[in-house]
Amino acid sequence: MPTTPARIVSLRAAGTCLVVELTEPVPRVLHWGADLGDLTDADREALVLTADGAVLNNALDVPRRFTVWPTEAEGWHGTPGHHGHLAGTAGAPRPALTDAAFREDPDGGGELVLRLAEPGAGLDLTLTYAMDPSGVLAVATSVTRRAEEGAAPEPYDLTHVTTLLPLPRRATEILDFTGKWARERSPQRRPLGHGTHSREVRRGKPGLDSPYLLAVGEPGFGFRGGEVWALHVAWSGDQRYLAEQLPEGAGVHASVLGGGELLRSGEIRLAPGETYDAPVCHFAWSSDGLDGLAGRFHALLRGRPTHPRTPRPVILNSWEAVYFDHDLDRLLRLVEKAAQVGVERFVLDDGWFTGRRSDRAGLGDWTVDAAVWPDGLGPLADRVRALGMEFGLWVEPEMVNPDSRLAREHPDWVLGPAAGGGPTARHQYVLDVANPDAWAYLLESIDALVGTYGIAYLKWDHNRELAEAVHGPADRPVSHAQVTAVYRLIDALKERHPGLEIESCASGGGRIDLGILARTDRVWASDCNDPVERQSIQRWTGQLLPPELVGAHFGPSPSHTTARRSGDTFRLATALFGHAGIEQDITACGDGELARITAWTALYRELRPLLHGGVTVRADLGDEATVLHGVVGHDGQAALYCWARLTTSTEAQAGRVRLPGLAADGRYEVRVRTELGLPSLHQTSGPQWLTRALEGWVPLSGAVLAVAGLPMPTLNPEQALLIEVRRTA
Repeated sequence: MPTTPARIVSLRAAGTCLVVELTEPVPRVLHWGADLGDLTDADREALVLTADGAVLNNALDVPRRFTVWPTEAEGWHGTPGHHGHLAGTAGAPRPALTDAAFREDPDGGGELVLRLAEPGAGLDLTLTYAMDPSGVLAVATSVTRRAEEGAAPEPYDLTHVTTLLPLPRRATEILDFTGKWARERSPQRRPLGHGTHSREVRRGKPGLDSPYLLAVGEPGFGFRGGEVWALHVAWSGDQRYLAEQLPEGAGVHASVLGGGELLRSGEIRLAPGETYDAPVCHFAWSSDGLDGLAGRFHALLRGRPTHPRTPRPVILNSWEAVYFDHDLDRLLRLVEKAAQVGVERFVLDDGWFTGRRSDRAGLGDWTVDAAVWPDGLGPLADRVRALGMEFGLWVEPEMVNPDSRLAREHPDWVLGPAAGGGPTARHQYVLDVANPDAWAYLLESIDALVGTYGIAYLKWDHNRELAEAVHGPADRPVSHAQVTAVYRLIDALKERHPGLEIESCASGGGRIDLGILARTDRVWASDCNDPVERQSIQRWTGQLLPPELVGAHFGPSPSHTTARRSGDTFRLATALFGHAGIEQDITACGDGELARITAWTALYRELRPLLHGGVTVRADLGDEATVLHGVVGHDGQAALYCWARLTTSTEAQAGRVRLPGLAADGRYEVRVRTELGLPSLHQTSGPQWLTRALEGWVPLSGAVLAVAGLPMPTLNPEQALLIEVRRTA
């Protein structure tokens, strides 16, 4: 039960902590980062004694303080905790603490709830800091317009709410992400200088260029080392991330890290009694580099009650096999072959609904096309289940083609200005899901499909970005309402069909965030199945998500998106490290390739408990042409690594490479998994351990594997080697 807290409280879990002093008028963060331990009264007083900086020249005559809700009232000239106005007034907020409650959890972590009142605009502000046993700190913020006698009738126009935490002087390097279609989550680094590093998303979804995770750390932090602080905004719409440093600092802290929803002007107008709940911001700290951060987020997600508990089935998705060419006999042949190679879930992609012979028509008409499917989807779905597989279906509920019955009958359901929509994107507009009638239509249509055909899985796509996201004669902005309506729609479907699984797809990885993942079961990392691109895309998607939530499919050669030709061994090895699937017409494969695919599905099922339950590890390599990543069991008894070469490099030999995650004092055995075929080597022979490991287990010490390093073979470009490790007595 929450208690009335002491003057200084600590949330602690998994080696990290947040220390807050309940000062008046606004509490302040004394520390966020490494666990300071079980603080004594003397320790707390020492923290307070050292929490004030100097009074600077030409500045306030008292020390600046950086509080949990920073404003200009305390001398903070950076991004404030919130901003807004009441009909052009109440522009100088002065919140003050009114109540606090604190709870410690026996497994680590706990919750601190701070309530503040802002008298000028009549606002009640609530900050909830919840630390998970993983050490991830979730901060939820709400702003309520107080319903009280004499309150001004005008709405309070809220323009932003930003959750901010301080950073120390040594956090001076920024890592975040950018990207485009078929090349999501491309990392970019830069130094943190004075001013604001701000990433704003105005696409109605996180986007293919999503910042994804904003990390600030010690210079040169990598996968395996360096102290780093990070933020993820759990929101599926417009976002804002920032790292900010003022010349005078933030109190005794050097800079701040923060984020929240990017609100459009006039979007949130609080009448008396109304509340705005900001997206939850997830903060994490690690002393062990990016792998340490990833481990915290993976533990957070795996600890959710809604996290998938059943083995993640091998998927075959029909898109790159048949595209829009839906013919029952052809699809039945694909289904038969899928069962033969070990597929466990068959997904019928785009092209099954009325008028859908290309991407130019039919979107929004969620009934089965009788011209193509005279007996409905039943014959296909029944055969899929008869062969022991689950049946899944592609949908894109939030979009509509102008050439559709829905658009012709309900033009008012199309999201856009009263003067008319702008250009289409991918030949489609956005459906106004916040319209109650449109929302009800989608719920009943998809509910009927799921119930009629026993659908176990929906691939839920969101292809175009939102532009001019307004509705009604007054062109009221509704980006926020669109997201909350989609959340309610998915929640309602899951309530009606408790076993239904849903994938978040958005032209690939354009909507990957912990807001959508609170109600979906996996993400499609990218429309690109090219294994060279996928090695990077999957490695960085794993910075936030564990492998079991990330769709990783074996695609054809040449690649649909890049036209690159790659061997099936490399494609199969790359697709092993995720929620594995197939995205090609396997009825056209030869016997040798089919045998390797069958061996791959068997290998995936064998290693699935390790791949989807272990610790993700990635090596820091000086040569960007090579990649080493893997998964190590939590008990340290087993591991699987992928050593891959993407391109040639000037180095003739890789030399010794450490296998991350193993114990230096452990005794191990190593072998190479050859079921997928052998990689092509750019060398005459050796190393000696490799020759022996191709034949069976080779004993090697942890001192060699984890400290000295294992000499790696020089692979030819676009080749991969799977190395299995097990611990011995």
